[in-house]
Amino acid sequence: MSETMKEQQPENKMGIMPVDKLLLSMSLPMMISMLVQALYNIVDSIFVAQINENALSAVSMAFPLQSLMIAMGAGTGVGVNAVLSKSLGEKNFQKANSAAEHGVFLAGISYVIFMLVGILAVRPFYQSQTIDAQIVEYGVSYLTICCVCSFGLFTQMIFERLLQSTGKTIYTMITQGTGAIINIILDPILIFGYCGMPRMGVAGAAAATVVGQIVAGILAVFFHFRKNHEVKLNFRRFVPRKEMIAHIYEVGVPSIIMQAIGSVMVYGMNQILISFTSTAVAVFGVYFKLQSFIFMPVFGLNNGMVPIIAYNYGARKKQRMLQTMKLSICYAVGIMLAGLVVIECIPDKLLKLFNASETMLAMGVPALRIICISFVFAGFCIVCGSVFQALGNGVYSMLVSIARQLVVLLPAAYLLSRLGRVNYVWWSFPIAEIASLGMTLFFLRRINHRILKHIEE
Repeated sequence: MSETMKEQQPENKMGIMPVDKLLLSMSLPMMISMLVQALYNIVDSIFVAQINENALSAVSMAFPLQSLMIAMGAGTGVGVNAVLSKSLGEKNFQKANSAAEHGVFLAGISYVIFMLVGILAVRPFYQSQTIDAQIVEYGVSYLTICCVCSFGLFTQMIFERLLQSTGKTIYTMITQGTGAIINIILDPILIFGYCGMPRMGVAGAAAATVVGQIVAGILAVFFHFRKNHEVKLNFRRFVPRKEMIAHIYEVGVPSIIMQAIGSVMVYGMNQILISFTSTAVAVFGVYFKLQSFIFMPVFGLNNGMVPIIAYNYGARKKQRMLQTMKLSICYAVGIMLAGLVVIECIPDKLLKLFNASETMLAMGVPALRIICISFVFAGFCIVCGSVFQALGNGVYSMLVSIARQLVVLLPAAYLLSRLGRVNYVWWSFPIAEIASLGMTLFFLRRINHRILKHIEE
């Protein structure tokens, strides 16, 4: 691209707006939309819990495969976002457009994969976790719908990433918020058969989820073509290029692996906990729903932070990068500490939202109080992991995630379970987070020496 063409393009706000204002303007809409997302995840489980505890356990057991699906979409989006934002910072608009086109193509491939998973693998997946026939049937009806109709999810995720890459996060708040609100409205209608609709039970929760995702996906496509003029999609001459796919997944694969590791961790934890009782699995599922209400805003903050750092990395604006990192860490740690205080103070009231029995309360209250100790360290580690990704070193984030969840957490949980009390198992989470903190600090120092120190304004 010629220098004349570069000069004709106005500077994106990510290169000139004051960093504190920019980070908040980019992140707040996404934090709000993530909060709404977390809310509808919680509402899903609250309504499902009204059926019975087995229904709640079935939805909880679906998490590893759902998380894997989200990992594929989000990881691809992270790779596209990093390549696209850096290309815009370098004023290489042809490469930015190519990254966007390949992102949409890869989202389509991801959907086909999980459609086949939904058709072929859901029942074996549940049967590997439990022999309870009711839990299996609940789970199959729920997860099959989520996988087979996941085209809405993948469409939503990739087009939201295209909007995020150019700083138009207000539109992602609208798409995610709309999808979540539709889900919340449809949940009781489809689960319990209100307003003349058939009573679908657990399948109704899945149907409400996918309808919300489809609507959000349609909105994301609409906003991209109407508002996102910096990125052009033209598939008439599109041919998949190995080089671009490799460039996207150089950043995206570590992100996919990190989130996929979460699926493995949850699957392994469910196997450990079911040896005590299915109530332990339900408690673990409730914890994941509750912690999402705290973690999701931090992820929203990260989603606003990553394109800012990637853009200014491409533009060689070191001080803007450093200021963005410091502010993001402060905000993330503050959010996590607030979540810690809430869970420590009212764990019983939070559990009662899910129709918790006395047995579930007796097990769940100490579980929540122990696990949330890990929040003290998690905010810092999450932000630093996204910084690694934005700077093209996603492998560091992947290594930290592997160590925390597979090398430390699961073995610690297994060994503690051998002591014979389920309460001991929960201590594996703070132990793993401390290990994660140590590795994160080590890699942050390497990033500073290898990249940050060599950037000149």
